[in-house]
Amino acid sequence: MKLVSLLPMLMIAASACTQQAPVEKSNNPLPEWALGGFERPAGVNPVISPIAESKFFCPMNGDSVAWESNDTFNPAATLYDGKIVVLYRAEDKSGVGIGFRTSRLGYASTTDGINFQREPIPVFYPSEDNQKDMEWPGGCEDPRVAVTEDGIYVMMYTQWNRQVPRLAVATSRNLRDWTKHGPAFAKAYDGKFLNEACKSGSILTELVDGKQVVKKVNGKYFMYWGEHHVYAATSENLTDWTPLVNHDGSLKRLMSPRDGYFDSQLTECGPPAICTDKGIVLMYNGKNCPNRGDKDYTANVYAAGQALFDAKDPTRFITRLDEPFFRPMDSFEKSGQYVDGTVFIEGLVFYKEKWYLYYGCADSKVGVAIYDPKHSGYGDPLP
Repeated sequence: MKLVSLLPMLMIAASACTQQAPVEKSNNPLPEWALGGFERPAGVNPVISPIAESKFFCPMNGDSVAWESNDTFNPAATLYDGKIVVLYRAEDKSGVGIGFRTSRLGYASTTDGINFQREPIPVFYPSEDNQKDMEWPGGCEDPRVAVTEDGIYVMMYTQWNRQVPRLAVATSRNLRDWTKHGPAFAKAYDGKFLNEACKSGSILTELVDGKQVVKKVNGKYFMYWGEHHVYAATSENLTDWTPLVNHDGSLKRLMSPRDGYFDSQLTECGPPAICTDKGIVLMYNGKNCPNRGDKDYTANVYAAGQALFDAKDPTRFITRLDEPFFRPMDSFEKSGQYVDGTVFIEGLVFYKEKWYLYYGCADSKVGVAIYDPKHSGYGDPLP
């Protein structure tokens, strides 16, 4: 009788314990093919911030300009002379709001991946040259840099004349002296895509003897590109690119946003893609749509994903992460010029046996995260 009378009390107690037990936030495991986890070094970010005192004579304005006084963000990264070089987008105070200032590219180098020496003047900017119609007054934005085995640096960047954003190409041997080649798609299909908005070029690379270099596929260079969707293009010389199209002449979509996920609004290509023994890994920037996105993430937030493509056929999409491996975590990533928060990835470099990922923090500063392939880990924790 005593055992029977105690049973209801035990059931109530067990139910109370179940209801009061805290719900643990799950880790964010990454599949074997993905790169990660990337960890932010403690107490070092942001590694690049605006400097009000930096000035140079701007040929566009005909005057001295505080060229990196407002924001420094969205960086490319590569190796030169044994150092990591970061080319970061810098904005002056010539306007108000995103897209209404002038962007130029600054040069910063480091031997430890964290502490930078910065050049006092930009190394790439709108000038009195044959690209002025494409670059005045908005400037040069959001670079990605890849290097060939023989040391030619190829930069894909956005020309912004405040009318049409255009994906453009520039080359260099030293990352300081650049040759502008103009819009990447200017010659393709008799100029069909010259005046179409395009951004974000991710040239295919691979590791050769520990160095990340540009890779050919079937005798041609290959590039993922695009903001709203992931498209592709090929080239024989790295300066003139031909977008891949369908039979009807429309752009061939390789990957698109997904309703209900962190990348529900945009799947914007990130750093140079990497060919691995598991396939081609494309890191990209997903934007969360307010009404069709993942409710666990802030509306309009940018977080980073990874997608896997076939190494033999780079156009064949295989899979992608359902959760971002990298998302805004720190205060300067969650709020800044871009008020909804972003970790916008553009720079990835293999240095001293580790991967260094450089990213824009809320369109305002530059941060770094590091991944040691010998110690794979998790993505950023789920919200």
